[in-house]
Amino acid sequence: MLQWRAMGEGDVAGVQLVSDAVHPELPEREAVVAARLRLYPAGCHVLAGEDGAIGGYVMSHPIRPFEPPVLDRMPDEIPSDATQYYIHDIALHPRLRGGGHARPIIEHLLAEATAFDSMALISVYGTAPFWSKFGFAPSERDMSEALCAYGPGAVFMVRTPS
Repeated sequence: MLQWRAMGEGDVAGVQLVSDAVHPELPEREAVVAARLRLYPAGCHVLAGEDGAIGGYVMSHPIRPFEPPVLDRMPDEIPSDATQYYIHDIALHPRLRGGGHARPIIEHLLAEATAFDSMALISVYGTAPFWSKFGFAPSERDMSEALCAYGPGAVFMVRTPS
């Protein structure tokens, strides 16, 4: 049975395997994944089986509004004036998609983010309709510079907690 749990240092290699399968055109080095975990462990979770195999993950953390981190760049710190909760990445191995595995962790993140003014994420691969089901909407702000590394069709989306 697969369950979401806190990500640990020993999970980083498994997270990297899922990331490589899901994001071959948007790679992040394993060292960057480990740095994100060290930076904000409360926002990092894995979907794992009883055998410890990683089937999915999420990495999230506070940011300054409309200042998402650069893809594959080592994070420095959480800014003291961070008021927007950012979902940097959520990924499920392709064989696990459609099984309802994403909803529990997204609902967890939505609850965690109530302490912030808003939430944000960058939708890739045409997932904006999926995210809209959780109250995210495309930002009206021009985010083209921040989105260029994420490929055509990337959308910066924002959600204000209700």
